[in-house]
Amino acid sequence: MLIIFESILPIFLLVVLGVALRRSPLFNDSLWPGLEQLGYYILFPSLLFLTLAKADFSGMETGTIGAVSILAILIMSGLVFALWPVFARAGVGSATYSSLFQTATRWNAFIALAIAEKLAGPQGLAIVALVMAVVIIPINLINVGMLVWFSGASRDLRMFLVKIVTNPLIIGCALGLLVNLAQIPVYEPLTVTVDLVARSSLGLGLIMVGAGLRISDALRPRSVALVSVLLKLLAFPALMFGIGLAFGLHGQPLVMLALSASVPTAMNGYVLAKQMGGDAPLYAAAATIQTASSFVTIPIILTGATYVAGG
Repeated sequence: MLIIFESILPIFLLVVLGVALRRSPLFNDSLWPGLEQLGYYILFPSLLFLTLAKADFSGMETGTIGAVSILAILIMSGLVFALWPVFARAGVGSATYSSLFQTATRWNAFIALAIAEKLAGPQGLAIVALVMAVVIIPINLINVGMLVWFSGASRDLRMFLVKIVTNPLIIGCALGLLVNLAQIPVYEPLTVTVDLVARSSLGLGLIMVGAGLRISDALRPRSVALVSVLLKLLAFPALMFGIGLAFGLHGQPLVMLALSASVPTAMNGYVLAKQMGGDAPLYAAAATIQTASSFVTIPIILTGATYVAGG
């Protein structure tokens, strides 16, 4: 437990640093949108490409890991969707519910990748990157679809599909898998260049997670935000872990699956909620509470998962 806690501590210290820097008078507010764009379009896709391109999948149950990841996402989405009548009877509006759905099903890959690298090295990083490569498209399809349906936003389906296909994270994953599976040689100086770019992605990404948190929105959270904590930080990892066990996984792959499901929600869902008629303040509050709570829940989940999985 102590080893896991100390391995995760630097990750959360970087998040706290991001919170402090965002509120520091040393930096202009115009800095942060530019850093977000740099990370989203260049740094993070570079990391995903390099990780998947260099990953050794020979000893990894890629098909099973992918199937477990997809099934967990679909079941979790179905369970949260089944709760809609309950929330509707409790007076929860459709816009608020759409943000609850997002915060219960999205996951922060920055945190998952950083913890995986710290705990399990390149193999752990490859497993989490594989999970991301498999689920990034279904997660975005499901969540954008829910926003369109429940917020009443009108969106062109063709434009939506174009945005999915041109998503830099999806492109990075697809190119990395292509290079790996097709064994396409990459010019060594180019690989080194991408590696230098990728190295900065996790640290900057974690700082940006902290910079994006809305502390004031979380001081007096609505009960719906607390429900999202239970669904995302407890129910989702239990579901992912249970499905992995049922599929016969064990050891490090099973632990990394539990990690992928146990991290807090992704901050990019806040932008979607704001642009597509969701409850953006609720999303910000839920993301902040989840990030703070995960400092306690992730070590507990990983300790239990390691014990059961034998990893």
